[in-house]
Amino acid sequence: MSAADYRAFQPENTSRERENIEWTITYAFNARDNVSPRLLLIGDSICHGYHGKVREKLAERANITYWATSKCVTDPDYFRELDFILDGAEYDLISFNNGLHSLTTDRAEWQNAYRAAAEFISAKKPDALLTLTLCTPLSDPKRNAVVDELNAYIRLLAEEKNLPVLDLNTPLAPLASEEHMRDVFHWKAPAIEMQADLICAHAADRLRTVGKIIQQGSETGHDGAVK
Repeated sequence: MSAADYRAFQPENTSRERENIEWTITYAFNARDNVSPRLLLIGDSICHGYHGKVREKLAERANITYWATSKCVTDPDYFRELDFILDGAEYDLISFNNGLHSLTTDRAEWQNAYRAAAEFISAKKPDALLTLTLCTPLSDPKRNAVVDELNAYIRLLAEEKNLPVLDLNTPLAPLASEEHMRDVFHWKAPAIEMQADLICAHAADRLRTVGKIIQQGSETGHDGAVK
């Protein structure tokens, strides 16, 4: 196997049990443009929530691909899907997040798989800048304590690998309440706007500059035209 073969990185064994509903959503905007900078957002439903605002704010500077999934990094199919997404384009910057669907995952298994996923991304896309993105806070203190533990490991790994950290947790922590959240996990519009601003600020000095990008729409979106 080559260094970038996902099978060399994925966990051999896992005790992870799948959720009752597993899902994956991916969009590649301006997919025909293979010249302009491209930002890849990897995450879960939080990523699905903020990708639109990120795309809107960076529309003239970068194209966006996003992959949102319920799969924990320990899921047997996670690395196979990740490999497919990474093969889809060349990326200037990759924001990697995984954790909110891992709150009950064996901690050692999650840490090993998370590390392996970061290493696989770097091996598969050595020319892309990789950022480790922290999980957003939860309004349930007990479950949020687990989020803090996961984020602490991400920070340690980032320091070890000399990778930047995109902190979507600390600025959102004071807002983790019913006023700003739709439920324990998901955010209302103003908080999503804040997340997008944080991502765009992080990306601003990491994306190469080209001429103004024109975003092309499509009539074939899953629910109609994509502007």
